[in-house]
Amino acid sequence: MYEYKKLACGVGLVTEKLEHAQAACIGIWVGAGSVCETPLNAGVSHYIEHMFFKGTSSKNAEQLARSIDDLGASVNAFTGKEATCFHIKALTQVFPQAVDILLEMLTDSVFDPKELKRERKVILEEMQMYEDTPDEYILDLTTERVLKGTPLAPAIIGTRRSLRAIDRDAILNYIDQYYRTENMVVSVVGRFDESLLEEQLNRALGKFQGSAPEKPVYEAPAGTGFAARAKDIGQTHIALSIPACSLGSDQFYTQSVVNDILGGSMSSRLFQNIREKRGLAYSVYSVPIAYSSLGMFYIYAGITQGKEKEAIDAIAQELQKLGETGITEAELAVCKQRMKSGYIFGQESMGSRMSVLGKNRLLLGRNYSDEDTMKEIDEVSLENVNGFCRYLSDIRNYSGAIISREKLDLKKLIRQL
Repeated sequence: MYEYKKLACGVGLVTEKLEHAQAACIGIWVGAGSVCETPLNAGVSHYIEHMFFKGTSSKNAEQLARSIDDLGASVNAFTGKEATCFHIKALTQVFPQAVDILLEMLTDSVFDPKELKRERKVILEEMQMYEDTPDEYILDLTTERVLKGTPLAPAIIGTRRSLRAIDRDAILNYIDQYYRTENMVVSVVGRFDESLLEEQLNRALGKFQGSAPEKPVYEAPAGTGFAARAKDIGQTHIALSIPACSLGSDQFYTQSVVNDILGGSMSSRLFQNIREKRGLAYSVYSVPIAYSSLGMFYIYAGITQGKEKEAIDAIAQELQKLGETGITEAELAVCKQRMKSGYIFGQESMGSRMSVLGKNRLLLGRNYSDEDTMKEIDEVSLENVNGFCRYLSDIRNYSGAIISREKLDLKKLIRQL
């Protein structure tokens, strides 16, 4: 069972003790992501995440890396649309030392101008690598269209122009704004000394006292938008998306059920029809992507060039059939069982449990026990599921993107159906 408390320094702490474990995992979550940025500093949240690994007043980047490796610990970080998380996992007996290193990175990084310049080149290379991976890059292109006009639309990595403009002062100003105790949550899972951990956190994170600017609440934009890119590649990549449920929506698990039926598993309708029966794609799937106050339902297919119209038509048919016939009580029962299994299997990882605890506390202000989650899955009704099926059923309501050897008009391909 998880426990939550507010520390003396103002940071929220959510913990789950696993007394049988021989290790622990900690994540320090900051409510700072691309939604906090402007076109002038786009990518600064991700840039800062990189820079926290580049040296403190007492250790350079190599010494930091070596001190972590010497403990046998595993450290990493990630930046999202709404949050940044810094996490480390270590054996219980060296966990306090691992926590000290993570806290040193967050509170004593020097942001050396030479390292800043070097890391900018690294991120520009990361951007190029991402753009050269069409099945990943197309997600950003689609998000920019379906969530246009909201702070969720821009890519997390920023733009080449904005990255070149971000200097040390811009980074320090952003940290000063958003790295505040009222905008932080720490999540810890495993076996650890809680009183010692609280002492470490209070001592280190107290320097971030205060609150961050209030974040806006966004509504789903109206209309559709499309993007197309031409690249020298062998496949055509197609993505379609429509605004959908947020993390805190009472329809969150309804959406998950429909996703499982449509494209979330090997037995799903998209997989069976487009890959197994028609052989049009190796990879075809759907996935709901949820944020604190908005979400999107995303469909992807990587297909043989020249088969674009056939693939889009097949997707449109599956969506239409889903809306017209819905699913049965028997299908719903099987799907609920799969979802429960998937949830429990996912929670067997210490890192996954840390992530769920921290993300829910930071973005939703609450946590869910395993029993809460099982209950919410059980309460999904067939009426709501089939209502959501109808919502997804018309492909003309979707935004999208297409990447192929030639620049193709996805909007026209959809309108020709």
